Amino acid sequence: MRFALAFLLLLVAQGISAAPVRIKDLAEFDGVRGNDLVGYGLVVGLNGTGDGIRNAPFTEEIMSNLLERMGVNVTGEQFRPKNVAAVLVTAALPPFARAGSRIDVTVSAIGDAKSLLGGTLVMTPLNAADGQIYAVAQGAIVAGGAEAEGDGAKVVQGVPTAGFIPLGARVEREVEFELASLSTIRIALRTPDFTTAERIEAAVNGEFGRPVAVMVDPGTVTLDIGSTGLRSTAHALGRIENLLVEPERRARVVVDQRSGTIVMGEDVRISRVAVSQGGLTLRIEEAPVAVQPNPFSEGETILVPRTRAAIEEEAGTGLAEVAAGSSLSEVVAGLNALGVSTRDMIDILKSIHAAGALHADFIVQ
Repeated sequence: MRFALAFLLLLVAQGISAAPVRIKDLAEFDGVRGNDLVGYGLVVGLNGTGDGIRNAPFTEEIMSNLLERMGVNVTGEQFRPKNVAAVLVTAALPPFARAGSRIDVTVSAIGDAKSLLGGTLVMTPLNAADGQIYAVAQGAIVAGGAEAEGDGAKVVQGVPTAGFIPLGARVEREVEFELASLSTIRIALRTPDFTTAERIEAAVNGEFGRPVAVMVDPGTVTLDIGSTGLRSTAHALGRIENLLVEPERRARVVVDQRSGTIVMGEDVRISRVAVSQGGLTLRIEEAPVAVQPNPFSEGETILVPRTRAAIEEEAGTGLAEVAAGSSLSEVVAGLNALGVSTRDMIDILKSIHAAGALHADFIVQ
């Protein structure tokens, strides 16, 4: 186990070692952003896996409204179909999406429907945060799950109550944004860092041979469009977005407690520290004994409790020294010298971090 852990840590370190990255992969251009859309609709054509109307009355209400808009009077009628389901439809409107273009949508059941397999989403308006309709979704749902059920068993694979419609919505309204009228634009770093921002400034200025970019703070670099000498803002952004910059990363240790995964960046350092690891095992066994009365005598059978309790202490690793690491390989070698499992390694890293000897951001998921 410890050799596998060392291999994983070294492999990750080699994969995330500093390398030139495009500016478009490190930052966003201020104002060039998408918008989230949401809508409430109805899925029809299900094979008996839709909402139970008694448990989801809102399904009956939206179905009645839909039929009435189509000229079908259903006032006072009782619906009991099993092939419809109420859903929430979500999508992301990309920047500069034009009217008539299509976007992907995600459909999720909100009632007690068992599956959306084979269903079709009926025309559903999608609203943004301002309450305006920006797209309309409709189409056949692609669900990635499966479900089978018998009298005594049931099996579900994936999530059949959620699905996807590729290019399932058509954009009806555009988001107004006059990119060409901007005289300056801000480059916003996804991970703010002084060193990275300074390198972006230097790369942009070096590309144009004059000072056109200025670092404002660790998360922002301002670009003067007029100083670039190009015809438009779009031409300027197209020229700088593919410039290569070597990003600077903070040292981090990421721990996933559910899977027992540990990931370390190559800049992680550990000060000289001594670690002792062991554990206690408490065992309790219940073995009650039945005591019966003598033959032909009056009485009743009773259970007499019998409990066995024991505490076992594991030998542990003793007090082991982890030397100060000047590189990731030395840190891994020092931790593996403790000879513990990955789960115990997580607890040891927590303790080292609490002692102030782990010089990195410690993130537990």
